[in-house]
Amino acid sequence: MQTVLVTGAAGFIGSHVCEAFLANGWQVKGLDSFDPFYDPAAKRRNLEGCQSNKRFSLTEGDIRDSAAVTAVLVGGADVIIHLAARAGVRPSIEQPLVYQDVNVNGTCVLLEAARRLGIERFVFASSSSVYGNNKKVPFSERDNVDFPISPYAASKKAGELLCHTYHHLFGINITCLRFFTVYGPRQRPDLAIHKFTRLIEAGESIPVFGDGSMMRDHTFIDDIVAGVVASAKRCQGYQIYNIGESEPVSLSDLIAAIEAALGKKAVIERLPLQPGDVQKTHADIDLARRELDYEPRTSLASGLKAFVDWYGGQQMASPG
Repeated sequence: MQTVLVTGAAGFIGSHVCEAFLANGWQVKGLDSFDPFYDPAAKRRNLEGCQSNKRFSLTEGDIRDSAAVTAVLVGGADVIIHLAARAGVRPSIEQPLVYQDVNVNGTCVLLEAARRLGIERFVFASSSSVYGNNKKVPFSERDNVDFPISPYAASKKAGELLCHTYHHLFGINITCLRFFTVYGPRQRPDLAIHKFTRLIEAGESIPVFGDGSMMRDHTFIDDIVAGVVASAKRCQGYQIYNIGESEPVSLSDLIAAIEAALGKKAVIERLPLQPGDVQKTHADIDLARRELDYEPRTSLASGLKAFVDWYGGQQMASPG
């Protein structure tokens, strides 16, 4: 039986990744600090399905704490899936030192643990934000990513560089995955689809920055997880892959699709563009198709229905 350590295990992506590895027969070690960036109780609910599985264990600890990371790896692991991070472009502009500390120093602590303990496979969750305002679309792994436009993006680029360094010096097999705008059940409450759904349902206005032409490559959580699992199994050398849907959607069209899924119209509040936001993301996924057999399978309409169904269930389960 293979063993995986998943950092950020209680988060949106992490909890789905844990479930997928359990379904594949792995032993799963979860590590999460339950940072109050959003409600820790929501994160605990994310793991309810895993907690009943005897092959799952959860450690509450910080990725910056070398002793905690070493302790959770007692008994070894075949692969580390490093998802834990301070996320979000706009908050990173307000707290750049925190993002540097968690995302860069935390990644270095994990890479050091992998080196010391002889863990040969490491999958790092990077972000499409590293492309900045790249004018060439779709974004390719071969593109220059030396011009990030937010501290969050810079921290993810720094993580990729650290990964390459540890591969070069110590021979660790490392795969970096550039995720493109992940959505689906359990999505963080600060992200657009979750936030818009909540506000539209409540009859409140939704903030729209710019004229609605901004485009994002929205990728359903199941497709992201498939890319992570494939990467863990095929992790060899040093590789970077885009993991996206490769069908960008404008903000205006996204709102219309959420309205259709909810059966309710949005009230829109127009606001100026925000610093750090990129105009468009679009993943070139040819490399992931060839080398990971990656193929996104969930349309935006189907994915939004799954999210809205989950959201409705959460509202019904909430007290009061």
